[in-house]
Amino acid sequence: MQNVIEDFRRTINESYDRLARLTEDASAEPISSGKWSPKELIGHLIDSASNNHQRFVRAQIDGALTFPGYEQEPWVERQAYKDESWANLTALWKSYNLHLLHIISNMANDKLDVLCRIGSSEPVTLRFLAEDYVKHLKHHLEQILA
Repeated sequence: MQNVIEDFRRTINESYDRLARLTEDASAEPISSGKWSPKELIGHLIDSASNNHQRFVRAQIDGALTFPGYEQEPWVERQAYKDESWANLTALWKSYNLHLLHIISNMANDKLDVLCRIGSSEPVTLRFLAEDYVKHLKHHLEQILA
């Protein structure tokens, strides 16, 4: 997990600096036809942080759990991320991810194998959820910062 933690820390710090340089106008433009804008992508990543926050904490407390799935399109639409300030979104994204980094850094080794089910998917370990969270985060940051 130490490699994941270091990669996560580096990704947050390096990406935030680059995200902060995007203008309000540039952040509102879809990355390609029919795709989300950087604002909506960062909003989606905030939703991912929110959903995973619950998973990371609850699974350590309660053990094996089933969590609801995440309907990304309605979540992004209903929160109107496209109308939010870029500075507010990026500040929240950074802060939330620094908190998740803290949580992941403090997970006990014996909790990493707790099984979690998301919606109707097959169960995965808490370790997998943490690793996949960072992978998902990096995927969308690459879309924004390409």
